[in-house]
Amino acid sequence: MNDVVRFLISLAQALAKMSLYAEGHPARARAADTSFDLLRVLQQDDAYPAFSFIGGDVVYGSRPIRELQGWDWARKLSSVGVQRVEFRSNVDREEYRAFLNGVLARLAARGPSTERGDGRTPVGGTELIRFGAVGVRSQEGGEGDGDGEEGSDDPVEEYDLSAEAETVQWVHTEVAANHDLPIAEAEIVVHTLATAMHAGQRILLPLLSLKEFDQYTTTHALNVAVLSMALAEHMELAPREVRMYGMTGLLHDLGKVKVPVEVLRKPGVLLPEELELMRKHPVDGAKMILEHDKRLDLCAVVAFEHHIMIDGTGYPVRQRRCECHHASMLVHVCDVFDALRTNRPYRVAWETPDILEYLTKRIGKEFEETVTRGFLDMMKTYDLRNARADVIDGELIEA
Repeated sequence: MNDVVRFLISLAQALAKMSLYAEGHPARARAADTSFDLLRVLQQDDAYPAFSFIGGDVVYGSRPIRELQGWDWARKLSSVGVQRVEFRSNVDREEYRAFLNGVLARLAARGPSTERGDGRTPVGGTELIRFGAVGVRSQEGGEGDGDGEEGSDDPVEEYDLSAEAETVQWVHTEVAANHDLPIAEAEIVVHTLATAMHAGQRILLPLLSLKEFDQYTTTHALNVAVLSMALAEHMELAPREVRMYGMTGLLHDLGKVKVPVEVLRKPGVLLPEELELMRKHPVDGAKMILEHDKRLDLCAVVAFEHHIMIDGTGYPVRQRRCECHHASMLVHVCDVFDALRTNRPYRVAWETPDILEYLTKRIGKEFEETVTRGFLDMMKTYDLRNARADVIDGELIEA
């Protein structure tokens, strides 16, 4: 058993014992102290450990803890709004006990505390232990994207998707270097994005903004996943379908791991041979997905079809015309929207009204009407919010 698992089990044991014994009982102090000591052991290697509890899954940093898959305590914590816990290096024993008491209060009330709305434990004016909803670590005063209502009293919020971005980068690296597709990690990213969409009793779209062109593969995958789930939900698809559409959005461009980096980042017009390489990515993505797991057939279909237009043009060229899957048509609209709103080496980003006008004009040619009308209606209803990902700094080379 490694230090991460030992600490998490001690955390659960401490909460269980503290719920059984009255305040002041020595068993409470012993359980809390044991857990704190194991946290300090863990912090010898990781000064700032962070955990996410998504249903029955546990994520440490950006990696799932497979030994605790289906862990009952992950479900308990997640169900009362303790979906993420972050520790700072200078946490002391008393602060840790205060944290345990705060979590215990939520468990006893079967829901988040209403005493403070941000879900974080204040300690002497600092925040050495933070806990709350995953994917919604907001900051007031961040720069908006201009899509909010003017004169609104609602503070601009910036959503931190660093862990999710790091995981997507790692997934791309695993596919490119080791020919392995880490599905469990991709599913957790989709789950956390779905949670972030439903923050603060409202539906919003936390979309990453591009800082460097090198980030495009990662930011685009996350944004298309968010947009695809939001549109599927807006069109009243079942929850299971919404999550699956999120997976298709996350993996739709997977075949680009086979496209040379210099072609992906080329600032000018692609040469015919470069364009041919680029246009192979739908076929390559579909093949890689099916080779890994045939149960991901819908993800493979969308990877193959997401550049085929409603009038049959686009690529890859098919021998006979047939209608694309509903998920492919939905992801295609989300794909184009996010691509056009993003600065690329060969053009500047479009303004949102211009993109929506383009989508409207191309109904029946490039885009399916019902899906596109649904997207246009959704954009009037949902909030667009900036998201940030500090781990994306342009230094990592995307495959």
